[in-house]
Amino acid sequence: MSAATTTPPATAPAGEVLAPRGHLAWRRVGRVLLDALTTTVVVLVVWTGLLAAFDVSPYVGKGPAQVWEFLVTDADAGENRTEVVRLLGETLTDASIGFVAGMLAALVLAAAIVLSRSAEGAIMPVAMLFRSVPLIALAPIIILLVGRGVASVAVMSGIVVLFPALVTIVLGLRSASPQMRDVVTVFGGGPRTVLRLVQLPAALPAVFAAVRISVPGAITGALIAEWLATGGGIGYGVVSAVGRAQNTKVWALVVVVTLASLVLYTLAQLLEQWVLARFGPAAGRA
Repeated sequence: MSAATTTPPATAPAGEVLAPRGHLAWRRVGRVLLDALTTTVVVLVVWTGLLAAFDVSPYVGKGPAQVWEFLVTDADAGENRTEVVRLLGETLTDASIGFVAGMLAALVLAAAIVLSRSAEGAIMPVAMLFRSVPLIALAPIIILLVGRGVASVAVMSGIVVLFPALVTIVLGLRSASPQMRDVVTVFGGGPRTVLRLVQLPAALPAVFAAVRISVPGAITGALIAEWLATGGGIGYGVVSAVGRAQNTKVWALVVVVTLASLVLYTLAQLLEQWVLARFGPAAGRA
């Protein structure tokens, strides 16, 4: 075979190492899980340290041991767990509603902004308004407009999710290579085709970054909506427990919703690693 027809073996660019896909995937999963474990340990240490540093009264400040007893070892721990799990289920349902509403709105509005400069001038000031006005001030108006049901949860939690997700996704869409956009345009593709074939794939890392940001944001929005509007879930459960001086229950609810937020954030990271390892620009590289 002549030198002209010989294909050289594929090599990695300088400074990069090709790794087996399965090994690379497990390495990335390990990094995410190690980060989650480290975060949990840091939170426990800071929690215990702050209670000791500020000499918080044991009646008010409950440590990990007291929360563990409330949920696991006390005589009525089973009843406590049942109630906490029920409240957590309501909160996660409300958070999922707000997350879906906020992310869908962010994706649609980001696409409109990228396709039309005039749309950016109309959308971004309104998004900034919702972001800058405290949700607790908007809550009475939202409740008057849509009531105290699922719609109010979707609006309140969606507002918390919308603005950071919108900004992140817009930046991701605009990060697409101009050369790739030109190639699609030369072959007759319009702005929507460029958006679908070039900009959306290029924005995958930004979309997943928005998802990771939005997961705890959606839970925060759901807690606010439950406190101010629906009267259910952990948001209202904490307020009710504070009013009854059930301080251990308050700490247990806060700990459980925090752990749920951390778990969901970790799952979003794992999903991001799985998708980008197969479809991202660095697929197959260590």
